[in-house]
Amino acid sequence: MLQVCLNGARTGSDSGAVPLSPAALADAARQAVAAGAQDVHVHPKTPCGQDSLSPRVVGPALEAIREAVDVPVGVTTGAWAEPDPERRAERIASWTVLPDHASVNWHEDGADAVAAALLARGVDVEAGIWAGTTAAARFAASPLAPRVLRVLAEVIDDTDPTTAPATARSLLAELSRAPHSRPVLLHGYDGGTWPVLRLADELGLATRIGIEDTLLLPDGTPATHNAQLVTHALTLTATTPRP
Repeated sequence: MLQVCLNGARTGSDSGAVPLSPAALADAARQAVAAGAQDVHVHPKTPCGQDSLSPRVVGPALEAIREAVDVPVGVTTGAWAEPDPERRAERIASWTVLPDHASVNWHEDGADAVAAALLARGVDVEAGIWAGTTAAARFAASPLAPRVLRVLAEVIDDTDPTTAPATARSLLAELSRAPHSRPVLLHGYDGGTWPVLRLADELGLATRIGIEDTLLLPDGTPATHNAQLVTHALTLTATTPRP
């Protein structure tokens, strides 16, 4: 499965390719799905470009994207959008339009409470497990771990293309020691994006690509839109040697 991550916490100051408004997100999703993406992850944003969990921000973004595509659509619940975990759970309870799934970063305080709020509303949980944090151990001890849709194995801390795959393997090894097993989506960030994507394909794992993770194509040239990244990802994975 290839997920497209449309924008992340990036803003227009990072690149003109970052979709911000509901209309821009819908257009980006439509193009990415047409290129082959099977799932969408998005950060709904205020008019000034800040991530938000407000129902007045989340709802219009989801409605616009769903008018454009017929694949699962998920959102972030990152602490940068709402630092207080109790407030995050309250925001989720107030949503008038629900995503299919939402990511919860397990290294953040209140992860279990945020995940419980999502599950109570029938929203699937993607467990964000960042390399270089306590997330894997905290997730392994969570009573909600068996109920998540999948684990996002995220190599965020290591953006060096030469070392990011090894960091990814270490994270996967740590996750494999957990007392439960959930599907894994593995991805990297910035310079580590393409090497980790190749590794995910080699291991037969789901992965993702998009402006959230990288602004560059494999040859280092700037990406102009998410669909271009999806096309390159599918080209790369189609040519990966198989054992």
